[in-house]
Amino acid sequence: MRSFKLARAARIVVPALALSLGLALAGCGSIPTNRSMYSEHQPVVEKVNYTLDVTTGGSGLAYGEQGRLAGWFNAMGLKYGDKVYVDDPSASPATRSAVEAVASRYGLMLGDEAPQTAGYVTPGTARVVIVRSKASVPGCPDWSAKSDFNPNNGLSSNYGCATNSNLAAMIANPEDLLRGADTTGSTVTMSSSKAIEAYRKAEPTGNGNTVTETGSKGN
Repeated sequence: MRSFKLARAARIVVPALALSLGLALAGCGSIPTNRSMYSEHQPVVEKVNYTLDVTTGGSGLAYGEQGRLAGWFNAMGLKYGDKVYVDDPSASPATRSAVEAVASRYGLMLGDEAPQTAGYVTPGTARVVIVRSKASVPGCPDWSAKSDFNPNNGLSSNYGCATNSNLAAMIANPEDLLRGADTTGSTVTMSSSKAIEAYRKAEPTGNGNTVTETGSKGN
């Protein structure tokens, strides 16, 4: 009789214990499965277009339009990494030159082909387009896997969020995350050392240890 009661108690306790352990593990979050060394959270680059229609004229832009364009650039905080285009139905070189003169104050050059934008550009106007890129890391921070129980030896669900989010926030031109930056191979150090190199290679002033001064000449 006693052994029967023990067996019956075991049949009740064991399933209850297994159920409680399962509920406890389920409350701790999912188990990480990413066993590589790469984060699942990578920067995503998005592009947004901003437009301003300006009135054109015989000399490129109508009177006062260059000032309005400059004010718009200031309000938009035009900066490195932005792309500026001109959508001009008349394809007037004077209009393009006038817009480029304003954009050059911010160290930017005009792009060749303007992107498509909503609506139509009416005759007698040109559309200036700013294309701005933004980088972000969706889904960060990610603490979905909160359990220390990790039989898969996988990375934390939040792995890489801090590094990639900081990179996306600090990079000057987000498009560099897609294709890298174009460079001539010249560095700041190489540019700054040109003056020193020119000074060292320059011929000494005077000939035969003779230096000419105003009103005198000596050896």
